[in-house]
Formats: sequence, C-alpha cells, structure tokens
Amino acid sequence: MAEVFGVPLEDAVRKMGSLAQVARVDSFVEMEGEPRGARRLRMVNGGGLEIDIHPDRGLGLGQVSLDGVPVAWVEPSGIGAPAFYNSSGKEWLRTMGGGLLVTCGLDTYGPPSQDEGQDFGLHGRIGATPARMITTSTDDGVVVVEGEMRQSALYAENLTLRRRISSAVGSDTVVVEDVVTNEGFVDSPHMILYHINPGWPLLDEGAVVNVPSSHIEARSEASAPGLESWREVPAPVADFEAQVLLHTFDGDGVVEATLDNPRLGLGLTIRFDLAQLPVLSQWRMFAAGSYVLGLEPTNCLGGRGRAQTRADGNLPILRPGESASYRIEFQLRRLGRR
Repeated sequence: MAEVFGVPLEDAVRKMGSLAQVARVDSFVEMEGEPRGARRLRMVNGGGLEIDIHPDRGLGLGQVSLDGVPVAWVEPSGIGAPAFYNSSGKEWLRTMGGGLLVTCGLDTYGPPSQDEGQDFGLHGRIGATPARMITTSTDDGVVVVEGEMRQSALYAENLTLRRRISSAVGSDTVVVEDVVTNEGFVDSPHMILYHINPGWPLLDEGAVVNVPSSHIEARSEASAPGLESWREVPAPVADFEAQVLLHTFDGDGVVEATLDNPRLGLGLTIRFDLAQLPVLSQWRMFAAGSYVLGLEPTNCLGGRGRAQTRADGNLPILRPGESASYRIEFQLRRLGRR
C-alpha cells in the first residue's frame, strides 16, 4: 500500500485539500541561457523524490533528488534547448546537457561513423528530439508523464519512441518504459543506449560500483587501466582520460547495477532486463569539472559506432511495423534503512 510521509495514502488524502500538496507534475518554460524556451516538468512523488523531465530533450531525466540531495551530473551550460543541437561529428558533446538520463539512438550510438554512405554523429539524434502528445496524471497512486518522439527523414528512417515515466506516490523509485516502433515500410537499424549519469555528491571518493557481469572488456587501450579499478571512485584530477568498459552477462532476467555512497547514506540501483538490454557500458570520467560516471544499458554491442556494429554482425534491425520495448527502474535507496 502506498504511503505518504509514513501515512497510508487512503488516509493521507483525507487530510489534504488536494493530492498536489505532496504529489504532482509542475510545468515550466526556461528563460535564460541555452535552455531558453525549452519545456521542463518536475515530478514530485510525496516520498522525497523529485525528478526534472525535459520534453524537448527526448523526455530525458534531468536533475533528480531524494530528500533534497541531488544525484545527477549536469554540464556547465545546463540542459539546453534542442535548437543548439548539432548532429555532426562529436558536436553532441557540446549540448549533451547531462542529467540522470540522456537517451542515445534511435538508429546509432557510439562514435561518429559512415555507414552505407550516410554520416552518423556521436550518439544519435533522439536525445535532442522534442516530445509531442505529452500527458500527465496522478491517478491510482502513481504520478505519470507520457509522450512520443519521432525520428524520421525523407528517404530514411521513420521511428517513434513512446515513453512513460512513472513513480508511485511515496516511493523512492522512478520507472522509464519505452516502446520503439518502425513506422516505415522498409527495415530500419535500431540502436539504443541509456546514458545514465550519476554525479556528486552521490558520486564521490569512497563510493562503490557493483555490476553483476560475467565478463568485462576495455573498449580501447586507453580504457584498459580501468579494468583493475572499475568498482572504485577516485578523487577528481585535471587530466583524467575517459575510460569505457563493456559489461556482458550470463543467463537472463532482471539485473541490478548499483552505486553506493556509505558516507552520504545514499545509493542508486538501476534495474533492467537482459532480454531487452543485454550489455552495460561503463563510462568512467573523473576529471575535475567533468566528474561523472556513466552506467549505460544498451540493446547491442555498439560502442564502436554504427558502421563497426554492422561489420561485427551486431546491428539490430526493426522490420516494418515491428516494435522493441525497454524498461529501466531507478531506485534511490537510503542506506541503513529498511
């Protein structure tokens, strides 16, 4: 049964004029800097959990906090409006924005590449695609935001992403559920990566990473030093070189990746189904000012870009009318509490 501040929800509503006193979705329009003109929603769930949602950035999750403690890394320029997005090369890095979840895809992710005569920039377009048909509700003890993004072009892909973001009233958890559909009439490559970005103060010296993988490999020679220390979070240094490790798993079912900070008394658990997302990419970036950890479930071994993914025989294909579904659960745990 849902509880709000220790009181069963069915009893709590008798003591409120409106459920919006404790659980609601607030709506904003940004006024300054690169975010100017972009929409932002704030989901408040009555359990100390607050989630910023960015409809103009693929319904990504921005800053998320529990009991006022923020857990996501955010770029210096903030989470900008999509007008600033540049799809060429590595320009994605200038407008990534950060936040707890940036979605990469829908037809490529990883480094820039040229595949079958078409140029693909870093991490794809969907993270800068505005949503339409946005609905919000607080029905049946659950706070919900839903919307749809379309990635399409003449003579090219026609893919939709329908997203539902939900959090039970009084809970410590938010769930992202996606359905990607090929609405075109020819086969379409489909690559998706969930770029999850914990930051300080959750990410700090002494925090511990746990991923129940059966095999870990470094994506490059520069990443190899991370194989020995992948569970550890060091202090920031000015010249840290990014490391990317690929985790694969035996068996099937739902797995949990965690980042725990005992000193802070807070932990993040990420749950995903291996039938949908069989690989997790770990991005270790501990430079001063770019102090961030990426825990990134993905639907394929695509970390070297679309062209190489095709060459390796790992490129997923959606047939006309076919859909792929994904579900990721984010739980912010108060360590030491039942």
